[in-house]
Amino acid sequence: MGKIQIALNLLRIFLFFLGATLIGHAQEEKTSSKDTTQSKQINIVYGANFTKNEAQFPGASIFSKDDKQVQFEHQGADLWCDIAIYYQKENRLRALGNVRLQQGDSLEMTSGKINYDGETKLAKAFESVLLETDQQSSKVTLRTDTLYLDRENQEAYYNSFGTIVDSTNTLTSEIGRYFMELDKYQFLDSVHIDNPQYIVDSEQLDYYTTSKNAYMYGPSTITGETYKIYCERGFYDTKIESGYGIKNTRIDYNNRIIEGDSVYFDKATEFASATNNIIVTDTVNNGIIRAHYAEVFKAKDSVFATKRAVSISLVEQDSLYMHGDTLMITGKPENRILRAFRNAKFYKTDLSGKCDSIHSSEKTGITQLIRNPVLWNGDNQMTGDSIHLISNLETEKLDSLKVLENAFIISLDSISMTGYNQAKGKDLFGKFVDNELKYIDLVKNTEVIYYMYNDDEELIGIDKTICSKINIVMANNDVEDLTFFIEPDGDIFPETELPVESRKLKGFIWRGDERIVTKDDIFDEDDNNVVLPIIRGIENPIDIDAEEAERSGNSNDPVNNIPPANNKAPAPTLRPKVKKVTSSSVQ
Repeated sequence: MGKIQIALNLLRIFLFFLGATLIGHAQEEKTSSKDTTQSKQINIVYGANFTKNEAQFPGASIFSKDDKQVQFEHQGADLWCDIAIYYQKENRLRALGNVRLQQGDSLEMTSGKINYDGETKLAKAFESVLLETDQQSSKVTLRTDTLYLDRENQEAYYNSFGTIVDSTNTLTSEIGRYFMELDKYQFLDSVHIDNPQYIVDSEQLDYYTTSKNAYMYGPSTITGETYKIYCERGFYDTKIESGYGIKNTRIDYNNRIIEGDSVYFDKATEFASATNNIIVTDTVNNGIIRAHYAEVFKAKDSVFATKRAVSISLVEQDSLYMHGDTLMITGKPENRILRAFRNAKFYKTDLSGKCDSIHSSEKTGITQLIRNPVLWNGDNQMTGDSIHLISNLETEKLDSLKVLENAFIISLDSISMTGYNQAKGKDLFGKFVDNELKYIDLVKNTEVIYYMYNDDEELIGIDKTICSKINIVMANNDVEDLTFFIEPDGDIFPETELPVESRKLKGFIWRGDERIVTKDDIFDEDDNNVVLPIIRGIENPIDIDAEEAERSGNSNDPVNNIPPANNKAPAPTLRPKVKKVTSSSVQ
């Protein structure tokens, strides 16, 4: 019985302490709830003169200033005004006359009037509204006629035109929203940035006041002293005038226009680069470069292009297409040089060719085909150690042709379709008339094999002759007249008397399967299946806040110009993620 009594006593003590604990906890919850309710209430700090006007302001207390303004406080914000109409039950007030609202040390708003709701922490300011915020880099001011300040979500917004000024720029728009925690403004409708060095106009723009970075949406134009940029989605660092566009982007840059899916631009280095579906237009010489990657160096007046790169220029109302694995254009317009490296090819009507590399000078009018060149004029194949095409500098028309060392002309006999007409010599000199190769001179150690027919296209014989010089007159890209000079030695052989193995001159190489007959033939299989980067953000939206945070701390961002600290790439960057896509034909 003694043990049972002890146990009952211990149980009573435990239940007593448990009840006391529960009661104390309930009282704490009740007190906390009461404190929360009280903290939502707008507090009167200084009321000065007090009155009521139930007819005009039922349920309101009216306070007016004396030598000091009326002052209220609410959850970390203070408000001063000349007159306050305070609805205590509804926890709201109307502040009139020289109104000033201050939140901490970083935000101050002044206006003629403010309506403030203590339940939602929403203030609506009217009449000459000025919002000033102290940020990391500088003070930022916002002026508008009507401004909503949402203290709960730390946002401010207007829809009746506003002007924002920071240490770098003056920005205006019809509609705007300020995100205080991000130090970010979001502008809509008729956005304009005014800076002594440039002007920005956009349909929609996000602007970070600390970094001075701008993100553009919809049709946007940036006009600087020496450039103009258009894009429909892009980024611009307003401090250093650098950025990129990733949708329908165009840069008017010096005497060139650069267009592409993604275009990067940097004023300090006078550099621009473009990725995917690029067109670079030379506005002086009316030339065009198409490629899938290009770089433009303004100071050097040069362009580097690769990935299905082609130069297109106008020669006598006919387009000349020039291609290489890499194209490089350098020099001022009057002294411009075009170079095509590795697997170089060109095409125009009735004239095409290929070689290892091409060098074309605007100043001299000479286009050189370098290393293993071959040229096709109509059905005529010409080869030699090097080939020069020479233009008339005044008319800009093709003037003449040189084939230097081991010059060789071959054409398939158009009647028999089995034999080959051939002529060779040390050098060849040709003359163009009205864009057509009319006269050809072969000099030094010349030889000919030529199939001769009568008017009924019956084979007379095969002319095989050696002499010092041969003159050929062409008509419609075919031989019209053939003249031998200085002691020609040869004969016309009946077909049966000239063995097949004797019907080809030494050094004969027929390259008919390599002939370029259309502009698309200048591209090989690798060109037509080039792997293109996928430009992130063209079709799908980007989390701009996340990108801005990444850019601010990412040393790989080319705009930040910080030595790299890791291998992570920023997004989107000028080095986009890669996905295999087959490119389209040149237009």
